[in-house]
Amino acid sequence: MNLKTWSRTGLPVLLATAAMALPAMAQPDMAPAAVSPAVEAATATVNKGDIAWMMTSTVLVLLMTVPGLALFYGGLVRAKNMLSILMQVLAIASVMMIIWVVYGYSLAFTEGNAFIGGFSKAFLAGVTVDSLADTFSEGVKLPEFTFIAFQMTFAAITPALAIGAFAERMKFSAVLLFAVLWGTFVYFPIAHMVWFEGGYLFDLGALDYAGGTVVHINAGIAGLVGAIMVGKRIGYGKEQLPPHSLALTMVGASLLWVGWFGFNVGSGLEANSFAALVMMNTFLATAGAVLGWLAIEWLVRGKASMLGGASGAIAGLVAITPACGAAGPMGAIVLGIVASLICFFFCTTVKNALGYDDSLDVFGVHGVGGIVGAIATGIVVAPALGGVGVDGYSMGHQVWVQLLATVITIVWSGVISAIIFFIINVVVGLRVPADVEREGLDVNEHGERAYHS
Repeated sequence: MNLKTWSRTGLPVLLATAAMALPAMAQPDMAPAAVSPAVEAATATVNKGDIAWMMTSTVLVLLMTVPGLALFYGGLVRAKNMLSILMQVLAIASVMMIIWVVYGYSLAFTEGNAFIGGFSKAFLAGVTVDSLADTFSEGVKLPEFTFIAFQMTFAAITPALAIGAFAERMKFSAVLLFAVLWGTFVYFPIAHMVWFEGGYLFDLGALDYAGGTVVHINAGIAGLVGAIMVGKRIGYGKEQLPPHSLALTMVGASLLWVGWFGFNVGSGLEANSFAALVMMNTFLATAGAVLGWLAIEWLVRGKASMLGGASGAIAGLVAITPACGAAGPMGAIVLGIVASLICFFFCTTVKNALGYDDSLDVFGVHGVGGIVGAIATGIVVAPALGGVGVDGYSMGHQVWVQLLATVITIVWSGVISAIIFFIINVVVGLRVPADVEREGLDVNEHGERAYHS
């Protein structure tokens, strides 16, 4: 990846720290322009501090998934479905890790075309302990296995996010098949388009530091499509379907916030002073979003709820994800507050008006928060607003590029997800029988209960 390409795509240039405000997309084995392989091999350095930080970041993203997301979702479902959601998150993460090393990494991060990579690194062909991956500082490298593992955790959590939208009613076999098909035909192509030099959205100059389009819009739209195609839960809109443990939800939300520092700060691929800016933005946007959600809830409903605070935290984390390497601290606070207000509106007014059963508000928080963050990245990057700036920056042009990337992600995820759900319904069926849904998925799908009296 070379400086000419960075300048052409409009991504942030090297700062004084020699860091780059780019998404987590370092491409292995791509030498800087006009540097021969022999010279590169002689001058490339591997920083043990970077390696240690990236290994830590990788584990932090795993913490987001298991146990963070599992407990966050587990507390929100009814007690009879607690184990089913834990199992689904655990199994999806495991499935995605396997297909990532079989062909996912190759499809996302090798040469192919503007929309998908090839199979040159299927089964990690050619990857050894000596293989190196680029960071965003010229001549500074990471072990390729470190980069593969870090990106693997992104692939593991994204389809797991989507299942919250159709929780408590989908077959376990359908969930597993969804993970394989959706990862293959939706996640890997979008990751290639956004994070690989030569990908369609990368070359357009779309900014997505850590996954606003690739992870959150992608999962949110898939969740909405799934919720509509699977259908509403029995009793939805007619009886109360309350969360069984908001305490567990709070624990899960807290683990997500902690793990998110690996998600965002790790996406710079280096431990340097620019990573400190990303860390600060991740703190402040989340805090702003918590307060924003509590304020609007207090105003509208007369009470500020713990669930509202947890939802606001996730909304802020989602919104800052694409912008954490572009915004300044004050811009991050404003983005978090705005995102939480818009997400609250979608999780309440819009959802009730349209009547879809997004069980755990995946679309309302991840989908909508991702859309707000992705588009707003084109605004908060402005130096006049405290952003880091990009070469030849024009707010109108950058917002247009961000909007185009958002629309392409929505259409790609929405259309292909609908096809995938249709195929799954034909092959194994999407939904459990009504009597199984009434009794609960834990006993019928897994032969266990979360709690015993």
